[in-house]
Amino acid sequence: MLSLSVGDDSVAAGSSLREPRAMAKYDLIAVYIMASRRNGTLYVGVTSDLISRVHQHRLGNGASFAAKYGCTRLVWWEPHADMVAAIAREKELKRVTRKGKLALVEATNPPWRDLYEDFLPPPR
Repeated sequence: MLSLSVGDDSVAAGSSLREPRAMAKYDLIAVYIMASRRNGTLYVGVTSDLISRVHQHRLGNGASFAAKYGCTRLVWWEPHADMVAAIAREKELKRVTRKGKLALVEATNPPWRDLYEDFLPPPR
């Protein structure tokens, strides 16, 4: 079972996002897909700290492509044991057609929910 640390329910001024607590590098190595909306623009990335990286994307501080096209929803992710394997998988997914990426999301997340919410505690 995956155990993750997340921040409290406080909200930064001017932000409706709950920020995760600081985590050590390599807490959750993952390849992930961010989307602007259902069937919208897709961004494929790799990280050693999924929760913090997705939070950066949601604030518009992630990759410039993702920020430019509003890719703020985590719609798919895959954990990896090490960065070498994760980087290889990211490169593989970047070569997959758009149709293939859409099928990957649809297979595991048909409603295109923002999976980042799964890592946060419920609001009080």
